[in-house]
Amino acid sequence: MTVRRSEPKTLRDAHEAVMDRRPPNDANPSVWLAFRLGNARLYKAVADVDRGHHHEALYWAGYEERKAGEISAELQAQGTPAD
Repeated sequence: MTVRRSEPKTLRDAHEAVMDRRPPNDANPSVWLAFRLGNARLYKAVADVDRGHHHEALYWAGYEERKAGEISAELQAQGTPAD
């Protein structure tokens, strides 16, 4: 039986969850793209729950979206579809 951790409710929990699922540095760019987009969704959700860190969580969501945009642009430049 696998016990799943509950969804992060604080910015600290979100950071820990992000680091726990971080892919290896040499992972495929599409894996990194999915990772970054998932992080952005996570930080947006935490911003609604951890009101004391609302703006900081939104900063991290924007950061992850920018990183995802960079990866997507690189994939497009290489002619690789961004899954």
